[in-house]
Parts: sequence; C-alpha cells; structure tokens
Amino acid sequence: MLLRGTLGVLLTLVIVAAFVPPIVSQPQSWYEFPLIPGLEEKARIIFFHVPTAWLSVMAFVTSMFYGIRYLRKRDMMDDLRSSSAAGLGLLFCILATVTGAIWAKFNWGSFWNWDPRETSIFVLLLIYGAYFSLRSAVEVEEKRATLSSVYSIIAAVTVPFFIFIMPRIMTGLHPGAKGDPDGAGPVIDFKMSLNMRVVFFASLIAFTLLFIWMFNLRVRAARLEYRHQLKG
Repeated sequence: MLLRGTLGVLLTLVIVAAFVPPIVSQPQSWYEFPLIPGLEEKARIIFFHVPTAWLSVMAFVTSMFYGIRYLRKRDMMDDLRSSSAAGLGLLFCILATVTGAIWAKFNWGSFWNWDPRETSIFVLLLIYGAYFSLRSAVEVEEKRATLSSVYSIIAAVTVPFFIFIMPRIMTGLHPGAKGDPDGAGPVIDFKMSLNMRVVFFASLIAFTLLFIWMFNLRVRAARLEYRHQLKG
C-alpha cells in the first residue's frame, strides 16, 4: 500500500514537472527548461522514453538473475519470477520502441528509419519474443523452465551490446550515436540543466518503483495460476 501510494504521488509529480515548465532559449527562472539544440520541445520525451528503456534493461537482467537461481535451486518459483520479469521487459521494450517512434516522426519525419538504436531495440524485441515462443512450445514443466533459464541468460548477455554499445559505435540519427554533433547527447553526458536533471532522475526513480510494483503483482498472479494448475 505504501509503495503504491508513493508511486502514484511520484508519477503525478513527474508528469506535471515534465509538461508544465516552458522550454526557452535563455531561462530566467528555476522552473524554465533550457532549449536543447536538435530537440527543442521534443526534449520532454527524455523523461519517459529513457526510463522505459532503462526498465527494459532492468527487467531483462532480473530475468537472468532468477534464471540463474532456477538452474542452481530448481525452484519453480524462480522460473515464474524469471518469466514474469522477461514479460515486463518485453512490455517496456515495446513502450520504448513506441515512444521512440513517435519522437522520430516529429524529429526525423517518419516513425521508423532503421537507425542503429531503432534496429537494436527491434532485435531485442525479436529475441525476447522468441523467449516466449520457446516457453509456449515446451509442455514439460521442468524442461521448459530449464531451457527458458538458459535462454534468459544468453539473451541478457546481448542486452548491453544492443542498448549501450552498438548504437554508439555506429553512425546514426539518434542523439549519442557516432558522429552526433552534440557529442554523446544530452542524456549520456548529462548536458541537461539542473532542473531537467532533477526531473529526469525523479522519473527514473518513479519508473523503477513502477517496475517493482508491477513485478511483485505479476509474480503473485503467476503463483496463484501455478497453484491452480497443480490443483487441477
């Protein structure tokens, strides 16, 4: 209850703080955001697009962690936790893709440009889509849990490359790509003003709490479903 209440208040504050302050070329007050070249008003998406991508990474790593735990202890609850985390990771990966595509439409003129970062997140969607295809294709419970755990470990190893490395070593349109005239981009190098940085980190905290709440809720639902199957 405390987590849910804190989450609701924090998300509300983040949404208000992200959309209300004006973006001006020369801020005169603490509540004005500075103009970021190349982003302008579209810079507000940083407060939502980046946290969803962050939660994708967090969820995939969590899935790997519980996959390793299952292989060590053979506890089916760890398999449920691993698959629950992977499902949330896939969900937030889709949200990151959608918010990025909307930003691309306004900034580059089309929803999809096969930019290295767009390509890398698309590959991640395929990788974790295949994870759930694997789970649905194996009927034996122990075998499904074992194969899924091994797959989650291998898949998570690719996440840092596709999220952090590949988009930065290849030339692309996305801020932070190789050849970016602004260097590493406003997020990577924290070229944001102090007030934007406060809202940005508050958003990261809020979205992290959102993941924790959703993960606990999903695991509880998966546990009830699993016990129902055992009784049936």
